[in-house]
Amino acid sequence: MNEKTQNGRRNFMKTSAIGATTMGVGFVTASEPVMAAAIETDFKGLKAGEQMIPIGSFQLPAYVSRPENAKGSLPIIIVVSEIFGVHEHIADVTRRFAKLGYLAIAPEFFTRAGDPNSYGTVAEIQKNIVAKTPDAQVLNDLQGALVWAGKNGGDLKRVGVTGFCWGGRITWLSATLPQVRAGVAWYGRLIGEKTEVNPRHPVDIAAELKAPVLGLYGAADTGISLESIDQMRAALAQASNNPAAKACQFEVYPDAPHAFHADYRASYREGPAKDGWEKCIVWFKKAGVV
Repeated sequence: MNEKTQNGRRNFMKTSAIGATTMGVGFVTASEPVMAAAIETDFKGLKAGEQMIPIGSFQLPAYVSRPENAKGSLPIIIVVSEIFGVHEHIADVTRRFAKLGYLAIAPEFFTRAGDPNSYGTVAEIQKNIVAKTPDAQVLNDLQGALVWAGKNGGDLKRVGVTGFCWGGRITWLSATLPQVRAGVAWYGRLIGEKTEVNPRHPVDIAAELKAPVLGLYGAADTGISLESIDQMRAALAQASNNPAAKACQFEVYPDAPHAFHADYRASYREGPAKDGWEKCIVWFKKAGVV
């Protein structure tokens, strides 16, 4: 995708916004060159754009998509980004959900730490953005987004969370919240060093899950080992008295690398991405998030 096309998409999204903000739109520099496979979901039948969500006195930017002529309250999906924040791909995913009848919200959880697009490498984003974004803050923002959704056409009895990479890990953690009915985690890290910012990881909270999670992973992921998936399975098995933990499932695609759903990147694998998306939709329907 050339610069002219990318800027055109940015302008299209801006003019379709439901509330103008300074939130960045386009693709993040550090996410590699944008591939021709990048899916473009149109705005037909949708209201989609940027919205400020109050979190106490703080205004949290988010990209929000919903059916244009919805009647009654809508099921809610929170879409949690990769480390690159809410860029064009994540915005597009919200529109895909809105086409299916959801109120889809992608909060910019990194906004207090800075703009991922101001850094040119993944390592810089990890150091300057991700490492300065505490889990507790993210979960509080997520709950704040749900409060906003409940006041703006969303049904708080039908809440799902899905996320990619960094957002996949957050999806597991969000499944401990009472409002969440189901989660779908795309290649989210399951284990790791415990720090002040990340005091616990998914493997540590299996017994506390309040919603079942579908984990979508790639066996060729060099950053998330099959051993760590086995550790998570074992933690879930040990929490067998917890119905949510017992209901969790994994789908591991044999030849898929990390970020296989990211259609704008070279890591994209069409087969696993499409199969994972279908399973994601079925998972939410099965849990009553529809």
